[in-house]
Amino acid sequence: MGRSHIAVALGASLVTLLIVAQLVLNLGLPNVDFWHWRLDQSYHDIPQTHMNSEKQATELADDPSQYLIGVGKADITGPVVELNLMGYANTSQVGTGLRQRLYSRAFIVGSPSNTNERFIYMVLDTQSGDTAIRNGIMEGLKNMGSAYSMYTQKNVAVTGTHSHSGPGAWLNYLLPQITSLGFDKQSYQAIVDGALLSIKRAHEGLTIGTISSGSGKINDANINRSLYAYLANPQAERDRYPDDVDKTMTLLKFTRASDGKAIGILNWFAVHGTSLLGNQTIVAADNKGVAAYLFEQAMASNSNAAPGFVAGFSQANVGDTTPNVNGAWCEDGSGAQCRLNDSTCGGKSQDCHGRGPYFGLNDGGVKSCYEIGKRQSSGAASIFSSNEFTSIEGNVRSFHTFVDFSNYTFTLSNGTKVRTCPAAMGNSFAAGTSDGPGAFDFVQNDPGAPNNPFWNVVGSAIAPPGPEQIKCQYPKPVLLNVGEAHTPYDWSPNIVDIQVLRVGQFIIVVSPGEATTMSGRRWREAVHNQAVSSSLVSSSTPPIVVLGGPANSYTHYIATEEEYNVQRYEGASTLYGPHTLNAYINATLSYLPYLADDSTTPSPAGPSPPDNRERSISLITGVVYDGAPIGKKFGQVTTDVSASYSRGSFVSATFVGANPRNNLHLEGTFTAIEQQGGDGTWSRIRDDKDWELVYEWKRTNGLTGYSDVKITWDTSISSPAAGSYRIKYYGDSKAVGGKITAFEGTSGVFKLT
Repeated sequence: MGRSHIAVALGASLVTLLIVAQLVLNLGLPNVDFWHWRLDQSYHDIPQTHMNSEKQATELADDPSQYLIGVGKADITGPVVELNLMGYANTSQVGTGLRQRLYSRAFIVGSPSNTNERFIYMVLDTQSGDTAIRNGIMEGLKNMGSAYSMYTQKNVAVTGTHSHSGPGAWLNYLLPQITSLGFDKQSYQAIVDGALLSIKRAHEGLTIGTISSGSGKINDANINRSLYAYLANPQAERDRYPDDVDKTMTLLKFTRASDGKAIGILNWFAVHGTSLLGNQTIVAADNKGVAAYLFEQAMASNSNAAPGFVAGFSQANVGDTTPNVNGAWCEDGSGAQCRLNDSTCGGKSQDCHGRGPYFGLNDGGVKSCYEIGKRQSSGAASIFSSNEFTSIEGNVRSFHTFVDFSNYTFTLSNGTKVRTCPAAMGNSFAAGTSDGPGAFDFVQNDPGAPNNPFWNVVGSAIAPPGPEQIKCQYPKPVLLNVGEAHTPYDWSPNIVDIQVLRVGQFIIVVSPGEATTMSGRRWREAVHNQAVSSSLVSSSTPPIVVLGGPANSYTHYIATEEEYNVQRYEGASTLYGPHTLNAYINATLSYLPYLADDSTTPSPAGPSPPDNRERSISLITGVVYDGAPIGKKFGQVTTDVSASYSRGSFVSATFVGANPRNNLHLEGTFTAIEQQGGDGTWSRIRDDKDWELVYEWKRTNGLTGYSDVKITWDTSISSPAAGSYRIKYYGDSKAVGGKITAFEGTSGVFKLT
């Protein structure tokens, strides 16, 4: 996660938090209840005709290559305006509209003969998985009745694509809540309810089918943004790999048995969701959202794919990757590349910025984002259409446990006894990365003590680290001792999720943190080797191991010990000290026997992490009311379209608007493009799901509640046919007293020629 302006954010927030903490102790928590979740809203199901429950778990399938498979997709788009975006930790990056709706995609794999042998792997268009979100999902599944009782802590994985351009304020711990001004119920509930709907669709459509695995290289969609730290890993180890980031995409294809059509894919590829830059404020799902969108569009006309095909583009060992493939350059007029060891320009981090494929356009990274998504989609399509797939065969197994990493003691392979530490952030955490530089005098690769007296005071005020913590975290200088900060509630997790899913020889390591390239390689290799040596997987079908995350919680980064010692951003953001990676590997291998075919006991639950949902502070104000200027009404056009445009143009119209937080339009849309048919009727051809249609909201007068909505259609992306079109706007206004009323707006008719 980028930490642009984290120094400013923490400094400004510290005094506020101390005051609020005192108020909470004296007055209790504020009760913020301003969100409007439309419980009566009808869901317009995405067509998924393969979901016909051809065979359920009671119908046995003796073939070890046959599984119950199901896929589902649902809308999780939260408040797209007046809420800080989650990822860059930039207080000025507050949402002003929507480019592309966000989704949860759920994939269920199960045994046809045993309902307890099943798992759900979820891919959410969010920055990460999270404890609060996962708790909400688990509670929701329990409330959905006995038909969903087989889905438990051990077999539900909640992963995020690591997008940095979605609404924030839904996380469990205080540190990521600071820049979003706390916790927002509306943002949280949109994700939880949409995730549950995606599971429901996948579950109701379970059918007998097969799973197969393929892989391929994508050479032009990622590079290493922290090469200096990567080069600290042993030469002999680096020589085993052709690239300094993983270029391989691993893909699962889900094929139903009834007609041989594919119902979905799930793949893993490592690239940060930072194509959209920290200076843009329009909500979207970044490059992996683009990739999924393009792939699903392509499958709609593919004869080998079922209607309602779902494509999950999951994250992998993302930690030191970047989609800004043209490298990091100084934006100070020097024309130089950023310094290798610390990503600075003239000794400062602020002018060092990564460049995407279309650097130079003043678009916040939009075109570069689309291009990196397109490259991933094309890579997945190449794998999908190849004949080089391996059939997956064998049992379905899973485990999940919680482990306290504030003091996890274990023995390394060389016999050395080591331990982890309570969570802490180092100086270089505040420096950010070339994807999102930090502030003040912080730089990456800074293992020394802070030389800024202000930050010495800030760090001490949060929770001063004692001698034991300083020694344990060495050589990281402790800037923010978040693992020992508990006022007004825990700042960061000390209890981490350890989870692995298995279907046949395919093993999914579910990581709660951002593993760097080499960390992911070591972790996967350790699991692979133990799966072979313990005969967890048959020798005739070698294990295929992938790593997915950030999932279930968000534990920041997982660097190798060598990278940790360099103390660039990734090492400084590795919470639990130099042995963090080895602790994850040790804990994973300790519980791996629970995946064995003959294992009959569930993995232990472990210590429960704190649940901060009901005690989280919110300083986020709600919508008071909306107003329309005198003589005008909501939805009225104030700037209309022109009579005609050439194809490839931008077409826009502006309307009298209202705050979109009044109704999130989940499973619906704020915008639409309609085309006129030969008989004069109108049909929708574009809406919020489409990348080329942008909704922008602007408050023009806070006192009167006036706002404008501008809707823009970029006709250069999908080459629409010549004809007559119009723009539609769907809004909801809030009156004084709280009543919310829906309205529509319609532009004039324009021709595309």
